[in-house]
Amino acid sequence: MELDDVADELYAVPPEEFVAARTARVDDARAAGDRVLAKQIGALPKPSTAAWVVNVLVRAHRDEIEALVELGGLLRDAQESLAGDQLRALNTQRGQLLSALTRQASARAREQGHAVSTAVAGQVEDTLRAAMADPEAGEAVLGGRLTSPLSYSGMGGVTGVRPQLRVVPEPAPAPARRPRAEKGDGDRRAREEERRREREEAARRAAEEQRRRELAEAREAADAAAALAEETAALAAAERDRAGELDERHERLRARVEELSAELARAEEEAGEVATELRRAERHRTTAERQARDAAAARDRAEAHLRGLEEHG
Repeated sequence: MELDDVADELYAVPPEEFVAARTARVDDARAAGDRVLAKQIGALPKPSTAAWVVNVLVRAHRDEIEALVELGGLLRDAQESLAGDQLRALNTQRGQLLSALTRQASARAREQGHAVSTAVAGQVEDTLRAAMADPEAGEAVLGGRLTSPLSYSGMGGVTGVRPQLRVVPEPAPAPARRPRAEKGDGDRRAREEERRREREEAARRAAEEQRRRELAEAREAADAAAALAEETAALAAAERDRAGELDERHERLRARVEELSAELARAEEEAGEVATELRRAERHRTTAERQARDAAAARDRAEAHLRGLEEHG
């Protein structure tokens, strides 16, 4: 007797039978001399009604639940890049799929004699939504051993922000040195001419420096603009490719959802037919039992009459 096997067995029984079944398995382990296993079995918690309903659904329709979890992973990958109308369409289809699975789970529970309330059905749908939205929740649901319902706050995340290019201007040139004052006494006109030539030379150098600075800034701006244009062109090409891939994935997801919805519809129809046959069989059983009781009573009366005749010769 292994703990996994016992857990699989216990979490398949109705909640009201769980404690008695667990106690029986604990006694079996103790009788086999395995006290460690007995303690482990005794520590298994009783499942809530909603958790049990989900466990029943997983055992009866594991393929559909695996497809639900897989579809959730595909939606997580695709939702950040899909357009708003595409996301709304997928969310609508996802809601329809969750509702159909919840109805299927309720039908399975009724087949085992358990009516599912609106509150429990809501917990079942929340658990399936969590399995679709979160990988760990999906694994927990597929394990078929839930003890309580699951819930998920929401889906989505923060997209990456691309850094913007920033052009750093060249440092301003150092101010030109002031010409040293002339020394000594000279001819006044010669000094003024010299100062004029110095002013013109300074103006020429300043204009040349300004031209070189403007040329460097223009070249840097052109290089930055060319780099930005190249980067944005590459990004646009990548986004076109990604949009094409997402469009194909969207079509596959929509086809998969429609396929699963069709399968669920067929399963629900089959479940309804089985339920009708079950009710008919129950009526036949009741009639047969009543006839058997009547026949037994007639037999008892006949035997009593026979004994009375025999006793009187």
